Amino acid sequence: MKILLLEDDFTLSKEIATFFASKAFACTPYYDGLFLLKKYKPNEYDLIILDINVPGKNGIEVCKAIRELDKKTPIIMLTAFSEIEDKLTSFENGADDYLVKPFHFEELFARVNSLLRRKETPQQAKEKIVIQDLEIFETEMKVFRSEVEIKLTPKEFKLLLTLANANGNVLSKQFIAEKLWDYHIETNQNTIEVYINFLRKKIDKDHPVKLIHTKIGYGYYLKESE
Repeated sequence: MKILLLEDDFTLSKEIATFFASKAFACTPYYDGLFLLKKYKPNEYDLIILDINVPGKNGIEVCKAIRELDKKTPIIMLTAFSEIEDKLTSFENGADDYLVKPFHFEELFARVNSLLRRKETPQQAKEKIVIQDLEIFETEMKVFRSEVEIKLTPKEFKLLLTLANANGNVLSKQFIAEKLWDYHIETNQNTIEVYINFLRKKIDKDHPVKLIHTKIGYGYYLKESE
């Protein structure tokens, strides 16, 4: 397995690379976000780890730029901040996971393995899911409503797909959190509410018929009408 690492702390970068080498993972370190983007080639790595506060271009800018070229390689953000806004900004720009410094290397390794397992064993994709005038193309990771394409981040797309595959059944916040992050989310449940709001603005805002619904006290569901 090949890992791309962006971390400007030379000591920490070397320690992370050495740790992954002990697990038989090849880890290529970069210290500057702009320099990384100049060298980056899509699909060259199995997983990407980005520190947010680095010179050149910060980790979130790098994440966003990589996602324009590569929508499927898992990305983990490293951040010294614990505020929910920083985490949500990472997710909104295409990150799959985040880890707040300081962290144990074994926890980072667990997150890496979780994302790699998901990447290697994908569920059988449906060619197209249609709900009223909403069309979801899972393989191409594209979404249309009334024949107009809607741009979603990878996390928003996975949330929409999770709701669509539930066939109108209500999904709890905890179920959604485990589906999107593969573990019990450490932030509060407002994270899911914020993501639902992101999705509503893109899917429902400009349409008279709303497809994303809330069952108060239970969770969320996607169907033509309540």
